[in-house]
Amino acid sequence: MKPLLAPSILSANFARLEDDVKAAEKGGADYFHLDIMDGHFVPNISYGPMIAETMKRITDVPLDAHLMITNPREYIPMFLDAGVELLYPQIEATYDIYRTVQMIKDHGGKAGITLNPGTPISNVIPLLDLLDRIMLMSVCPGFGGQKFIPSSLDRITELRQMLDEKKPEVSIAVDGGVDLSNIGTLRKAGADFFIVGSAVFNADDIQQRVRDLKKAMK
Repeated sequence: MKPLLAPSILSANFARLEDDVKAAEKGGADYFHLDIMDGHFVPNISYGPMIAETMKRITDVPLDAHLMITNPREYIPMFLDAGVELLYPQIEATYDIYRTVQMIKDHGGKAGITLNPGTPISNVIPLLDLLDRIMLMSVCPGFGGQKFIPSSLDRITELRQMLDEKKPEVSIAVDGGVDLSNIGTLRKAGADFFIVGSAVFNADDIQQRVRDLKKAMK
């Protein structure tokens, strides 16, 4: 599966969002990632569907969105209508995760799911027939710029082995502390979709950093 890079705009400078996004786009960004926080499931509040509408005016690069929110079903249609291609609700955040993922598919979106570092990999098995991508958090969600949790590497390997047996076309995303020092190792472990925030947007040359990350992940 071709590896893809998705800069997370949570780490961008919103005073010059278009400049940052265009630099990452020129570097070869495959997606742009939106971190949606409600101040309830996670401590922080970020932004809502309007940021997706803004991004669609800035770039034609596809968007995905991580729904760190307690009631994702209330917002799934809004984000899809705003132009987001793939949504990742949290497996821990809803009492009926199957219905939530099915709702994404019913509204024409691609469906992902997110697992926090302490959530067993096996929890995704009942959802596999609906999923396009599984995102493993390699930090505790809610804050940018955290350090990568080393045990996440074993979780990626475990998930890849399970998917190879049950549904190999499902891709594995990794989010949290991904940078030039570890992206190649994560790729070898089985990840193929890399969400990178501060390691892109804190760089002096965003365009070149995206190129360097894409080279390292191959």
